[in-house]
Amino acid sequence: MESNMTSDILTIQGFDISPQFTYPLFFLLLFVYFTLLFSNIGVIVLIVTEKSLHQPMYILFCNLSVNDLIGNTVLLPQLMAHIISTERLITYNQCVVQAFHSHMFGSASHMILIIMAVDRYVAICHPLRYKSIMTTKTVIGLSASAWGVSLVLVSVLIGLSVRLTRCRSVIQNAYCDNASLFKLSCGDVSINNIYGLFFTVLLFSCSMGGIAVTYFRIALICWVKKNKELKHKAIQTCASHLVLYLIMLWSGFLTIILHRFPNYTDLRKIAYILFHVVPANLNPIIYGWQTRSLRDKIIQIVQRKVAPT
Repeated sequence: MESNMTSDILTIQGFDISPQFTYPLFFLLLFVYFTLLFSNIGVIVLIVTEKSLHQPMYILFCNLSVNDLIGNTVLLPQLMAHIISTERLITYNQCVVQAFHSHMFGSASHMILIIMAVDRYVAICHPLRYKSIMTTKTVIGLSASAWGVSLVLVSVLIGLSVRLTRCRSVIQNAYCDNASLFKLSCGDVSINNIYGLFFTVLLFSCSMGGIAVTYFRIALICWVKKNKELKHKAIQTCASHLVLYLIMLWSGFLTIILHRFPNYTDLRKIAYILFHVVPANLNPIIYGWQTRSLRDKIIQIVQRKVAPT
């Protein structure tokens, strides 16, 4: 019989892991998390301390690394604790915080990648006007707008779920997200479903539309001018951005689609974790290594460290 739950302690379903795989999986995730911390913090410190990197592209890249750190720090440590724990418990407030930061991670990532695409479009198609258009003030304003829009959209999304009365105490997932929160209710969640659909359609439409328009115009300029140097610049600067965007887009799509198929719960959990972990680890590697100034700075620092005194 359904009744209102007054307990603030929730049980997370998590993964069904064989005992022999528990600690190998734990240490694998621990390695992934430390790699993520080391690479993203290293990139942030390098961009902040090196004045030559105080440029629009690197400011945006710094935003991406900050977002990766926050999103994965909220998710991975607790996930690792639940892997080796016999009791997978979480308070309701902790679950709400995790769901909020989880959706902020996805929303802010898409917004920042849209701004990055615009930055690349201006740099390639209007190189002489780049410095006057993409000023530091403009980039900071765009970054603040990306975080602000994400904050408003996600706050409404989570707020609609928090208002519901709970009658269940089991999170049918390995983590907390908005769907997990409103599934704790036995009441009418039609508003949550409608706004959730609106949120998803708006985010993906703006993201895919913005990326498609900018890349189409870049391709058009390259085709019209038939300039090999311009094509090389476009490929060099856009390839990493496009790879990261496609990884995030398809892992996000997979997570959303699998929410509609209860029989594939484990696959959905894995897809969501990959949605967080893969881009966060690949960002510094792919984007950083294909960016000449950042790559040169990293090489210089490494050379200074290993040079004999």
